[in-house]
Amino acid sequence: MDYLFLALLYFLSGFLMKLSDDAYDEQGDKKIAVISGIFSGILIGYLVVNSQDAAYIFLAIMLGTLLSRKIDGVHHFLTLITFLVFTFIGGFPSLVFLTLSLCTLAAYLDELGHDNIRLKKHEFWIIFFKYRFTLKLLIILLGILTFLKTFHIFNPVYLDLLNPSAIVYFLLFEISYELSGYSFNQVYKSIYTISDNIRLHKLIFNLKKLNHQILGLFC
Repeated sequence: MDYLFLALLYFLSGFLMKLSDDAYDEQGDKKIAVISGIFSGILIGYLVVNSQDAAYIFLAIMLGTLLSRKIDGVHHFLTLITFLVFTFIGGFPSLVFLTLSLCTLAAYLDELGHDNIRLKKHEFWIIFFKYRFTLKLLIILLGILTFLKTFHIFNPVYLDLLNPSAIVYFLLFEISYELSGYSFNQVYKSIYTISDNIRLHKLIFNLKKLNHQILGLFC
């Protein structure tokens, strides 16, 4: 798969995932939350079907979120269903249990630590879990170990490693996720501004059409 196309899919999936969460949590807008969530599920599903690295990353995020009981909105359920339907139809790549388990544990720890009030006195851990560094560090480690493997420095038997490019792709996903959060208000307003303009243009078009029909009756 083309590298730029993969990068675009990671970027868009992260951006839409965060847009879905914030639309639901901050605005109570189920429509935008569900639509953006479904599109995110489709993109992630496509990545999982076509990339073993993406399968480890996103299945781990899904399982970690499920285990921590963070799937708690209609947008989450519909996104999850979309993702599962797409991946079951497309087919999962073969995965090693140990690697998936480690990634899932990292994602689970990130979800437990994220917004955990018991950590409010520990600034380091607040920042660490705010940006979910556990999974990031594990993916970086698995990518580095792959690099070492090429020099026969490290050759695990029961552990599947990730392509070093997965580090870049996942960081791109995370950056777009955070960028979506920082720009949410502007993006959210823009969505409805565009929607209102489309409705206005349709109204003007229909009024012109009606005007021509009325004139036709008298001509």
